[in-house]
Amino acid sequence: MTPSMSSAASHPSEKGVRHPWLTFRFVITTLLVIIAVGVMIRLGIWQLDRLEQRRAFNARVQAQISQPTLTLDVNSLGLNLYEMEYRSVLVQGEYDFENQVALRNQAYQNRWGVYLLTPLKIKGTDQAVMVNRGWIPGEDFLSGNWSRFDQNGEVVVKGVIRRSQKTPDFGRRSDAIPQAGDPPLKAWNFANIAAISSQIDYAILQDVYIQQTEGEGALANLPIPAEINLDLSEGPHLGYALQWFTFASILAIGYPFFIKRRMKS
Repeated sequence: MTPSMSSAASHPSEKGVRHPWLTFRFVITTLLVIIAVGVMIRLGIWQLDRLEQRRAFNARVQAQISQPTLTLDVNSLGLNLYEMEYRSVLVQGEYDFENQVALRNQAYQNRWGVYLLTPLKIKGTDQAVMVNRGWIPGEDFLSGNWSRFDQNGEVVVKGVIRRSQKTPDFGRRSDAIPQAGDPPLKAWNFANIAAISSQIDYAILQDVYIQQTEGEGALANLPIPAEINLDLSEGPHLGYALQWFTFASILAIGYPFFIKRRMKS
């Protein structure tokens, strides 16, 4: 055997060598790792987006909380009240209890009940605004007679501006919108003011309502004003983002080392 032939026999061509780690299973695993890294990075970016949204919300709320109390009257009705959510407000007028509705499934000290949402005809104007007057027990709601909670005559309501809800905070439950000729819907799942006002035959502010905090003539105990719970912290979003980016880095850096060790084995 000639030296050249011996050399060729002892050093086969690289094309004839198949690495034992280069298998279908390895290819699938690598693709899954790449996808997992991409998903983790995307989740980290999503958490950073949530953080920016939270900061924007906090800034908007802080700006409104720091504003002086707005008197809602003929001079202020033309303002962009929707952008003033959480600003304190004062309004004078008379309630219309014939068109009062309830917001279902509200809890107070672990008791089930509802909120009473009542149109208030604003003094000196032809407009009305819905007022969340507060909580009453479920048994009073089921009785169908809410008249003992009425506040007759002219009242002064103090509260904060809240935005109308077009969709619920949680879940997918929705309210049937009354059509012409239908009886008015007296109990609603959420404060969709535009939908509620469709069954009332006078003008009501569409985009906002007032969440009462106190008011002249309010009953001593009921309705109990709804609590305004605002968390103006930045929440856990930054921490979650760092976690996802860390997981992605560990996988992206560690997997090549794993492959390198397999190649040497």
